[in-house]
Amino acid sequence: MPNLIQNPELLWFIVGLILLVSEFFVPGLVIFFFGVGAWVVALLCLLFDVPLNLQLIIFIVSSIVLLVGLRKWMTKFFTGFKSPSRTQGNIDDDSGGKAVVTKKITPEGGKVEYHGVIWSADAAEIIEEGEVVQVVKKDNLTLTVKRLL
Repeated sequence: MPNLIQNPELLWFIVGLILLVSEFFVPGLVIFFFGVGAWVVALLCLLFDVPLNLQLIIFIVSSIVLLVGLRKWMTKFFTGFKSPSRTQGNIDDDSGGKAVVTKKITPEGGKVEYHGVIWSADAAEIIEEGEVVQVVKKDNLTLTVKRLL
């Protein structure tokens, strides 16, 4: 095994890899940026002869700058879509809400999008795709809707 003191770029690369892998076990998207900071130092050590004190300063500064500058932006990619509508509660509490018809509603049924979710729908009349409707009630997985006046 090569002497890590003589190859600081290898040491920083390994430290960065360990930190990046540990992000899988400790969620929160914080350790990730310290891993990237270690890789920044590894790259600089590969290109230039950087003293140890400066390596540590670059590691700390780059990690914190990346953390503060990119964490909020990167979190959007890793948390998935969150519907701003209903995360709790009962849909029955929301009678009168508005939905959009995604498949024409006929006597055989149709589809509406309500709070980002596609629902089966029925109505007392034929309603064309794209129209905005009002939710009257919910019966299992089917919404009863009516045209907006």
